[in-house]
Amino acid sequence: MASQTHGIIPQHHLLFYSITLQTHLTPISFSSMQMANTLMLCTVVAACLVALAAADWSQGTSTFYGGVDGSGTMGGACGYDNLYNAGYGVLNAALSQTLFNDGASCGQCYLITCDASRPGGENCKPGNCITVSATNLCPANFALPNGGWCGPGRPHFDMSQPAWEHIGVYQAGIIPVLYQRVQCSRTGGVRFSFAGSNYFLLVNIQNLGGSGSVGAAWVKGDNTGWIQMSRNWGANWQALAGLVGQGLSFAVTSTGGQYIQFLNVVPTWWQFGMAFSTNQNFVY
Repeated sequence: MASQTHGIIPQHHLLFYSITLQTHLTPISFSSMQMANTLMLCTVVAACLVALAAADWSQGTSTFYGGVDGSGTMGGACGYDNLYNAGYGVLNAALSQTLFNDGASCGQCYLITCDASRPGGENCKPGNCITVSATNLCPANFALPNGGWCGPGRPHFDMSQPAWEHIGVYQAGIIPVLYQRVQCSRTGGVRFSFAGSNYFLLVNIQNLGGSGSVGAAWVKGDNTGWIQMSRNWGANWQALAGLVGQGLSFAVTSTGGQYIQFLNVVPTWWQFGMAFSTNQNFVY
């Protein structure tokens, strides 16, 4: 299990938490631009320092993959396919098996910062934090001792390169990190994407806010009662029922314990391969 770091960071450590922020702004007056940059800088630094000082953190490690634009992270073991369409973008990570939890962690959010106090910390970009969504599995490599960085018992994040370079120096390749699970902030509502066949419905449930992940799910056709679904793999939930040609409703309980019914969100003309977004989302 991950070791824990508790309490307030010693004041002399805070001296190392500075930040460089690149912004793209519409041209405005010089004085206004200075003020806007200063306010943005202070906000980001304050948010990171408050989290570092107040929260309990777990120790882990992090590498990166997917290329400079993050395109190589599309798809993955959660089944989200195009991560932009699914609501996650490129600020994502593949989790080691210990964290992935057989797909139950798909969609969850983690706040991560480089740990300058541990070996390899000289490759940190001090003061920077990044929030990533869990979208993939980093499998163990049993050709290496103990399964490599993503081996059993190791909390490891194989982050998209754009996310990783926010907290670590590219040339390092691997850095020590501190992480904590946090609430997810999403744009828009929960999304349901369909695969399967006539008597096998496979639904990928995407873009959850709050806890970010699905604890339980049900589906209801126009001509059926509520049918409990089971996790098939990743964020894919299945129902062994003939629901083609029926309008569909869903009910979902998040891992945070919030229950929402998504009534009549899928029309009768739906087909496998389609996806439907809703206007409801989770807050916990």
